[in-house]
Amino acid sequence: MTADPTVTSLLVGLSEIDDRGLQFEDTHISWREHVRASHDRAALLRELLDGSAPPHIGVLMDNVPEFSLLLGAAALSGSVIAGLNTTRRGEALARDILLTDCQVVFTDSAHLALLDGLDLPGVRVIDVDSDEWPLLLAPFTGSVPVVADTTPDDLFMLIFTSGTSGDPKAVRCTHGKVTGPGLMLAERFGLGPSDVVYLSMPMFHSNAIMAGWGVALAARSGVALRRRFSASGFVSDLRKFGVTYANYVGKPLSYIVATPEQPDDAENPLRIMYGNEGTAPAVAEFTRRFGARVVDGFGSTEGGVSIAATPGAPAGALGKLPDGIEILDPETGLLCPPAEFDGEGRIVNADAATGELVNTRGAGMFSGYYKNPEADAERIRDGRYHSGDLGYRDRDGFVYFAGRSSGWLRVDGENLGAAPIERVLMRYPGFAQVSVYGVPDRHVGDRVMAAVIPTVTEDFDALDFARFLEAQTDLGPKQVPTLVRVCRDFPRTATFKILTRSLAAERWHCTDPVWIRERGASEFVPLSPEMTHLLEPLTVGSGHR
Repeated sequence: MTADPTVTSLLVGLSEIDDRGLQFEDTHISWREHVRASHDRAALLRELLDGSAPPHIGVLMDNVPEFSLLLGAAALSGSVIAGLNTTRRGEALARDILLTDCQVVFTDSAHLALLDGLDLPGVRVIDVDSDEWPLLLAPFTGSVPVVADTTPDDLFMLIFTSGTSGDPKAVRCTHGKVTGPGLMLAERFGLGPSDVVYLSMPMFHSNAIMAGWGVALAARSGVALRRRFSASGFVSDLRKFGVTYANYVGKPLSYIVATPEQPDDAENPLRIMYGNEGTAPAVAEFTRRFGARVVDGFGSTEGGVSIAATPGAPAGALGKLPDGIEILDPETGLLCPPAEFDGEGRIVNADAATGELVNTRGAGMFSGYYKNPEADAERIRDGRYHSGDLGYRDRDGFVYFAGRSSGWLRVDGENLGAAPIERVLMRYPGFAQVSVYGVPDRHVGDRVMAAVIPTVTEDFDALDFARFLEAQTDLGPKQVPTLVRVCRDFPRTATFKILTRSLAAERWHCTDPVWIRERGASEFVPLSPEMTHLLEPLTVGSGHR
């Protein structure tokens, strides 16, 4: 093993392995066969791609073997894969493809229709389920292996995330950004050739690549793919594929423990469940039922700030605040004081203690965004990496997540920009001003909350607003606000900018009227004091001292 391996070198190191590889449904592909097939595709890419343009290809698929084979092809040919989010639609999807300079988009029959009618000048679309695909590959089958000379700093993937502007940004993910976490996690958990890594999180997302696929390469273990996550199919997959390590992000833990308990739940080979955004109750229940160790960390696709889980941490804590990571007041840049708590464990100085998680030593693993210098400048200021994530720490140095800065939120595992939602809500004639932000969901992630100032001549009409939301065809189901706070004015800075973080910190604990519409309901109703306890996160008051 080289001192600084790349995805390329790790993959080449698997080229003689026959006793393990990739499993999917009833298909098994050994690592030797995988590398061989990736070489064939690498040869095809060298033929297809225009050498005068960036060697970028898009992949629009679920977790199917072809996705992994194309990742290998990119590594062996020195190409770059843009992971295309299968939940994007229309012009938004076209924008992602063109922004990342994709010369070719590989898709399958399940997603081909998403590309119909899109204006994609110069972009070739290849359906790997079509009759064209084997004909394209045939001349390159058995090609003499040619291995690109890659370095850890070379670009390997472009993975979309959402930032404070509200528009998805393509994060530059280098070879080292994939192999670094892969090697670290493989060593940390003692993973090796006898292990099987389970991938059910979408492979267009960093969690699956850096905490899953890359881990398998580094550990020289097997991989089991699931087309899409299924809570009901989770345990049967563990047993079928012999899974010992799995990764998650967001609600999967909660979904799994919500399935009916069975007396043989713990009869499975899983040892490690690694991910982030799992709630303390879900972590505890998963451990009890399935007998596996759950390690819940904190990080982002950008990689500028990461916080490792700390053994013995209080419930709800992310872990100890690492050296070089500070919690700074977004307005003054000064260090925030530790949080103080009342007798019931509720924070009493949220305004002072809550600040932005900032890497004061530099960019960390952040390699920048693709073709977005403005967003780079927003992240890196005065040599520091600004995460946009809010938190507070207790007097023992444990840090707690407190939400996200004004520009984005996370709902059901998806990053959503606040600005696009605000633009839609401002179409409503009854609103003079709107501010959208995330507030903690009781189980995991965020709820979408909107603070609104009605027009001078209009009061808030809950029924009319609900009808308005239903008529907005460009507002996705996860973007619809479930909480509306009706304000006379917004808290503002000295320069009249809206203090969205103050609104987010207050949540529904305010004197303003707050209306709620749960998913599946047709109307907003006033939020009563009796209902507020149902909104409080399950970890509030847990473990604080």
